[in-house]
Amino acid sequence: MTVKFARENKQSSQEMRVVFCETLIEIAEQNENIVVLDADLMAAMGTKPFQVKFPSRTVDCGVQEANMIGVAAGLSAVGKIPFVHTFAPFITRRACDQIFVSAAYAKLNVKLVGSDPGITAALNGGTHMPFEDMGIMRLFPTMTVLEPTDTAMLKDLLKQAAGVYGMFYMRLVRKNVPIVYEEGSRFTIGKAVQLVDGNALTVIASGYCVAEALRAVDILRGEGISARLLDMFTWKPLDEQAVVSAAVETGAIVTAENHNVIGGLGSAVAELLVKTTPIPVEMVGVKDEFGEVGPVDYLAERYGLTAKHIVDAARRVLARKPG
Repeated sequence: MTVKFARENKQSSQEMRVVFCETLIEIAEQNENIVVLDADLMAAMGTKPFQVKFPSRTVDCGVQEANMIGVAAGLSAVGKIPFVHTFAPFITRRACDQIFVSAAYAKLNVKLVGSDPGITAALNGGTHMPFEDMGIMRLFPTMTVLEPTDTAMLKDLLKQAAGVYGMFYMRLVRKNVPIVYEEGSRFTIGKAVQLVDGNALTVIASGYCVAEALRAVDILRGEGISARLLDMFTWKPLDEQAVVSAAVETGAIVTAENHNVIGGLGSAVAELLVKTTPIPVEMVGVKDEFGEVGPVDYLAERYGLTAKHIVDAARRVLARKPG
């Protein structure tokens, strides 16, 4: 893993969906087995350029998500490597059984991509706002579950997913996100990235919440509180060594996720710690609620996903810390 941190936490000049398509084209130029499937959202996901360049390797299945998974399973069974996209609630909730039986149970090589995770679905509304997608995919044997933090990480993880046989689920924002890593950074699936060192507590964040956690750690530092920050972009397999080390060395943990805390990153961390290193844990995330319509900034405040909420959780967990 060769990670370079960006000096300034600014918005990416490229949308995630643009980088997604460009990277798929790059991979497909090197591997003729790469194919792309979508459920009538190629314009929304920005994959039309892939279709133009590789028309015989692109399938728009229409609004038939379950059928699309069956098509992807068939393609995988004959040696193709399908990257399959639709909005995150549709690829996980609507096609859940097909993913389980036709692809995962069959031990096939299908790469699932769900876009607009959590509050980033914004004005699409409650039915399109997935707070449970990663939790669903965590339950499936053989599934690797990822959430790229920014465009630099997305490029690297897409290439790795293409080169590793097996089931992958990746949730990603379609539009611009804050830059956390420099271009050319390399990551190890299943290994967290330590963004900040600290000894008073550890914040374990993912996706949208990583940039918020960076702000929170700065606020805590200003208060004289030394907080470690881990970017846990792989939810399954979880980096157990990093979590246990954080528990032993800092004695308190806050998790932060753009997802329901039930079945999500907080649950994954707690499941591990209750067996290995019981310590105080606070979870920043959605508390068993449905989504709603609104701009991202409003929704972040509405569901408690801001830097302020992470700071408040840090104070609570420190108050519970023994000694």
